[in-house]
Amino acid sequence: MDCSICTSMPVILRPPRNTICEACYEGARAIIDLVNNHLHSHDDQFGTDCQPNSCKTLGHVARWMSDKKAMENAIKEELSFLRAGFFTALRDQIHTDIQLKPANNGLSIPAHRAILATRSQIFKNMLDSDVCKAPPMDAITLPELSYEELECLLEFLYIGSLPTEKVNKHVNSLSLAADKYEIPYLSKFCERHMLGSLSSSNALDVLEISDVCSYISLKETALKFIVNNMDEIAFSARFEEFAIKNPHLCVQITRASLMGAKKV
Repeated sequence: MDCSICTSMPVILRPPRNTICEACYEGARAIIDLVNNHLHSHDDQFGTDCQPNSCKTLGHVARWMSDKKAMENAIKEELSFLRAGFFTALRDQIHTDIQLKPANNGLSIPAHRAILATRSQIFKNMLDSDVCKAPPMDAITLPELSYEELECLLEFLYIGSLPTEKVNKHVNSLSLAADKYEIPYLSKFCERHMLGSLSSSNALDVLEISDVCSYISLKETALKFIVNNMDEIAFSARFEEFAIKNPHLCVQITRASLMGAKKV
């Protein structure tokens, strides 16, 4: 059956607009149902009055999508406004009231107590302590971070994101910092990045970090990846170093490999 929507005929030769094939009809119904289900679930979530089947045609769907796009653009503008303000405050050291020091007594970085306290419960506890409230104690040392890593941590705390090149370089140290200082969003951010960039060259590092930081899903994925690429990973120089440092993970890799071999 010729279809006025999916036909490859020139416009002048197309069948009437009310001629539609089964695939296009089912596709249109699926789109309309998808939007209505989305509206229904969000009404239930936020306790608003639900209007079943408020999108009755593809025209309604198109208008709904246009409205959503406008909302998305507005949210992007708001985020850009907020991020720019916070980043400017950090970069230009506007009314900073605390110093953060990296490892080896490196150069300190000025920051804002309010930002640190709202982003991390551990920082909040430290800043609420009597020792940190005293005037002479105007610095916090983060001995596990280098100056560059500390810069990245602060940038994330202020704007909630990092350039890809910085994440690639410091994702391991940022994951450990997120775990130590209880920064859940940074943990999720790092976990997503490691999951998306998993490869033979970094799988052992990802497994080690996911074990320390209790990224259960990521650990399972990394373990499975290592087992599936055992020939390449097991004979690398990195594996010898990894085995000495993480014998318990090597046991888990061995057991997973044996279980996988039994299933074949």
